[in-house]
Amino acid sequence: MHHKLLVIDGKSALVGGINISNKYNDWNGIPAWLDFALYVKGPIARELCILSYKTWKGFPKLMGPTPCETEKIDFEIDDEEKSLVRMRRNDWVRGKKQISASYIEMLKKAKREVTILCSYFLPGHEIRNQLMRAAKRGVKIKIIMAGRSDVKIAKQAERFIYKDLLENNIEIYEYQKTILHGKVMICDREWMTIGSYNVNNISAYASIELNLDVHDPIFAKQVNNMLQNIARKDCIRITKDWVEKKIHFFERMKQWASYEIIRFLFYLFTFYFKQQP
Repeated sequence: MHHKLLVIDGKSALVGGINISNKYNDWNGIPAWLDFALYVKGPIARELCILSYKTWKGFPKLMGPTPCETEKIDFEIDDEEKSLVRMRRNDWVRGKKQISASYIEMLKKAKREVTILCSYFLPGHEIRNQLMRAAKRGVKIKIIMAGRSDVKIAKQAERFIYKDLLENNIEIYEYQKTILHGKVMICDREWMTIGSYNVNNISAYASIELNLDVHDPIFAKQVNNMLQNIARKDCIRITKDWVEKKIHFFERMKQWASYEIIRFLFYLFTFYFKQQP
């Protein structure tokens, strides 16, 4: 289980990728990891509260109403604070692939631009194909990845696919300040998804993940501006020239080996889950 969720009185909630750890605070002179969570209140918090109770109880078939459903909760939300929000889950036990579907839907429907911030970016076959198709339609795609990772072999594997991405005019940025751990995607500055889901097959098939999709152009633009600032101020842009200068033959072979090892591990970890109906 990877999802991170905090619900308060069934009225408000936090959903994101942030673990409870000092790594997410400026601690002893070490800057915090970059991560994000979405604060929500209203009926979506009630849905998340119900999910929390069901998860805690192990999703019993005969479970009665939860306190979130039986207690009367008044939501006072101003019109200007309202947004369309939906809960999305990837849960192989219960056959849910909603977050993966959101990513694919965004890439299929994108008309102008897509911005992705992801800590462990190794897309599976389907999302990779949709990325390339969107790029060929003229969609401007920008991906912000970790410059240094807490999983070094994963970073090496990521760099192996840079050449493919760059050849399809996909922009790549590596975050420099500290470890990047966030997971966000924005489509056409109109709607977005945020949570615990990484763009790789572990999140797609084997982990239990939780995201929130938000359709709100004003909010999506604000978040998009924040990501653009991160790309501009705290990242280096990876270009074809950068790859040619920085990645020599032996480094390329190391990246290839890392990529193949990660692919094998992903296959090993997800083989069982892919066989389930």
